[in-house]
Amino acid sequence: MKVKEVADLVGISVRTLHHYHEIGLLVPERITDSGYRVYSDNNLEKLQQIMFFKALGFPLKKIKEIMTSPNFNQQEALELHYKMLVEKKERLDQMIDTVKKTIKHTKGEIQMSNKEKFAGFDFSQNPYEEEARQKWGDQAVDQANKRVKEFSKFDQESFNQIYRDLANIRHLEPASTEAQEKINEWYIYLNKFGHYSLDAFKNLGQMYIDDERFTKNIDQFGEGLATFMRDAMAIYANTNK
Repeated sequence: MKVKEVADLVGISVRTLHHYHEIGLLVPERITDSGYRVYSDNNLEKLQQIMFFKALGFPLKKIKEIMTSPNFNQQEALELHYKMLVEKKERLDQMIDTVKKTIKHTKGEIQMSNKEKFAGFDFSQNPYEEEARQKWGDQAVDQANKRVKEFSKFDQESFNQIYRDLANIRHLEPASTEAQEKINEWYIYLNKFGHYSLDAFKNLGQMYIDDERFTKNIDQFGEGLATFMRDAMAIYANTNK
């Protein structure tokens, strides 16, 4: 498969795959004489593994260290990924149930004890963390845990900085090189914490205008910023398909 086919299959950008290649995380099976990257089934299996690690909060540098280690066992890693993701899902399901009950509680339909109000909020222990530490080392797990715990703070600070940077260039054409480079940073950043396809990214930009709450929040960094981002994101998505 060529790079664009892989990007469309996985729901990530071509530039993200280029970045993985540049840092040696995912090297294509071969590169044609014309310079096209060609990915094999083995490459796709490795990419799937990378996405699993990302979903659990591991930074790219640490993912590369783990997967290039001579002791790395793909089957064992997949089995542990499964256990950790199931545990995460069960915890989230419990939190969703707590939210539902809290809604009914605030409406006066049911009564909740203080203990019930915080069901699902205990992130102090993960039954599979020790196993992960044995396989991938304390540093890798500590970095993943730190990334998850500090997400909200890091998220808001980083969001604000990118908004400020974009506000400073909103007078430029959305298709300009500078605008597209900054929007690419925005796309890569969002995909650190989720999986945005190009179409989803474009639709998100449209939401910045369709939902006045988004517009108001974004435009506090500069009048017209939401519109500028919507246009730049649409151009970015269409150009990289």
